[in-house]
Amino acid sequence: MRAKLMGWFLLGLIRLLTGAQARWYGCPPKAEQRIYFANHQSHADLLLIWAALPQVLRTLTRPIAARDYWTRTPFRSWITTAVFNAIYVSRDRTADQDPLEPLVDALERGDSIILFPEGTRGHADEPQDFKAGLYNLALRFPQVVLVPAWINNVQRVMPKGEVVPVPVLCSVTFGVPLALHDGEDRKDFLVRARQAVVDLRDV
Repeated sequence: MRAKLMGWFLLGLIRLLTGAQARWYGCPPKAEQRIYFANHQSHADLLLIWAALPQVLRTLTRPIAARDYWTRTPFRSWITTAVFNAIYVSRDRTADQDPLEPLVDALERGDSIILFPEGTRGHADEPQDFKAGLYNLALRFPQVVLVPAWINNVQRVMPKGEVVPVPVLCSVTFGVPLALHDGEDRKDFLVRARQAVVDLRDV
């Protein structure tokens, strides 16, 4: 019950500060297994895309969260596990675990996921090159629908170094689903996936 109440509180707060407008440009909100992949400029990206989804999809969709940041305090850890049902991934490339293993486990259970293929936050107008994870998941789970998304303005809500959020109108635009073509190599797919996200910026 406490987690549910916190979820409603955060949903209201995020929508008050950002509007959290969802723009379904290329596909409708549909309860099917999906990988939403988006640009990444702020720790608040996770919160905004979660808030932009309709309630029925929020219950089916798990965001990816960097373990080192989101488990730094007991409160962050509780929020990401109890409220967001997040999937922790390690950014420590010296760890023994395959960083995709938690995502594979979630997809095998039928969950949808929110993925940031850059792997880390960027600070330029356009996303950094996408890492191989999205390609590897698309190859392994061809039945899962790949939905690009562009998160707009969220980096202005919580500027780097600030602790108090600034009210700024934000939106998440969801685009036309992608599919991995037969025989398409990793580089070509990742370039195409990144461009699908960038193309939503001016929609």
